[in-house]
Parts: sequence; C-alpha cells; structure tokens
Amino acid sequence: MSDKYREAGVDLEAGYESVRRIKNHVERTKIKGAYTALGSFGGMFDLSVYGLKEPVLVSGTDGVGTKLMVAFEYDKHDTVGIDAVAMCVNDVLVQGAMPIYFLDYLAVGKNHPAQIEQLVKGVSDGCVESECALIGGETAEMPDMYQDGHYDIAGFCVGVVEKSKLLDGSTIDAGQVLIGLPSSGCHSNGFSLIRKILLKDAKLDLHTTYEGFDQPLGDVLLTPTKLYVKTIKHLLEKVEIKGMSHITGGGFYENVPRMLKDGLGVRIDTTAFPRPKIFDLLQEKGQIENKEMYNVFNMGIGFVLAVDANDVDTVLASLKEINEPGYVIGEVTNTGEVELTW
Repeated sequence: MSDKYREAGVDLEAGYESVRRIKNHVERTKIKGAYTALGSFGGMFDLSVYGLKEPVLVSGTDGVGTKLMVAFEYDKHDTVGIDAVAMCVNDVLVQGAMPIYFLDYLAVGKNHPAQIEQLVKGVSDGCVESECALIGGETAEMPDMYQDGHYDIAGFCVGVVEKSKLLDGSTIDAGQVLIGLPSSGCHSNGFSLIRKILLKDAKLDLHTTYEGFDQPLGDVLLTPTKLYVKTIKHLLEKVEIKGMSHITGGGFYENVPRMLKDGLGVRIDTTAFPRPKIFDLLQEKGQIENKEMYNVFNMGIGFVLAVDANDVDTVLASLKEINEPGYVIGEVTNTGEVELTW
C-alpha cells in the first residue's frame, strides 16, 4: 500500500482489485495460439499454429471518440468496449485478414473497479464475437488528466491473412456490384456533431424514449458498433470478394474510395437500403443536407463489399443462411467519382 501515492490521486489497491475483476473476462477470449499471461509485460501469441505459408499481419488501432461523453452522461459503460474492438477489427477485416489478438488501453481519472470491469467486459464481449484474443492491455490512473468518472479507451488489433488472399484493391474493376451490410446505428463516428445537434441544441433527454423509437435515446446512441468478422468469414468461404470498405468517419464519400484503384469510382443508390430512424432525427433536428449526412454518417450501411456481378446471388444467399441482411446498393464505375443518388 502506498499512502503517498493515494494522496496524489492514484489508488494501487483499486488497481489490483480491477485486475482481479477482469481476469475471467479476459480468459473467455482465449483462442488457438493465445497465451494466458494477464499481468505480464507483453502479450504473447503463437502464429505458427495457423500453418500459413506466407502470413501477412494486418494491424489497426482506434478509439471510441466523443461517444464516451454520452456514456458518461448516461452512466452506461458496458458497451463502449465493444466499440473499441469493432473500430479496430472491422478495419483489419477489409484487407481480408481475420483478427487474432487485441490489446486495450484505458486511461481513467479515478480507478473504480466496478466501472473498469464493465469496460473490460465490453472489450471481452467484442473479442469473443470477433473470435480474437484479448492478450494484454494497460489501465492508467491519471487524476490530473481526467476528472473522476471520466476515461478514454482505445485499442490495437492484429489480424492475419495468407498473402495470396490479401485484398489490396488490385482485383476491383468497373462493373462489379456493391453490396451493403447494415450498420447497428451511428456506430462510433460523428458524435461531436450528434451531441451538438441532439443534446446541446435540441436539448433532448437521454432517458426519454422519443416517438418512433422503442428505447431511450441514451440506449439508441450507445448501441455498439456492429462487428462484421463472422459474416465476412462466412462469405469468404463461399465467394471471392474483390474489395471491402468499413464505413466510418467520412461516410461514403471518404471510405468507399479507399478500396478502389486510381481512376475508379462508385455509383450508390441511397434508396436501396433502409435508413435507421436515428439518422432521420439527426437530419431533422440539425437541418442537414443529404450530401453532408452521407459525408459524416454511415446512414445505415456499415460495411461495403465489391463482388463480380455473377456472384451477387451467391452472396445474398450466403447472408440469408446466417440471417444477415444485405443490399445491392450500387456498382463500381470508371468515373473516378463517388456518385450518390437520392
């Protein structure tokens, strides 16, 4: 016990209690190749068990952003850990890599073991759903950086893919079809604007269930980012996907071109997929034009696939097998531009 350290705002005993609380959550993420060594200085993973001839590691790192401010105000902390995982693993996935391990970083104003447990439970839930192991992390108590009850959470993910199956945009061509996979809502992007429109300007209440919704606004906004790992893994066993895009900050205009070769563009029909009610509320309260909405938010599509036209029926049938919806939303063009039709 360090009384002087506690006087400075850091409680070592609370830190030890947090570690005790999260052990079971970390243990349930263990997969083939993962070493269980919670508390060691480095996380370990044995890649040799996968038997890949030319393994390529694909890594990604991200955070949850100002969506955390909603979690603070609504006092709900068991879902943002899923967001931290999803924002990383979905990025790794677009290269055709399956995530194998994840590390988290958590910085808090004050170590509240129950709150830490909820956060790490969310991370573990995301890892289990993504079939990747939580092999390490860091929790830092920083009283002069964050106020009591506030925190920041970020993550780092590594995935692996056989070199011959790496998706790098080289096989995408004009005429291929775009298939959209639905989002679960706002995911973890645009929350500075969301908070300004709904909470600051419109002064809506997070605990109120508004017309058209079946749960309080706080739960709607804190719906975790959808994880696409199992869906894409299933599809890759059935069909050759030519390219993928994770629709995050920047919406369609910035993210879809990231999977294309120079000179290619896309044409997307925004009426080809359902739009979650939350985006209607945001557009109405914020008086935002269509183009800006699709340049900030995912608008109901969290992941986009490019496939050959003769593979579309196979993709849609494969999605139906696992009860996942999918929508033909457009095509790849040779215009070099992102064209959205309303």
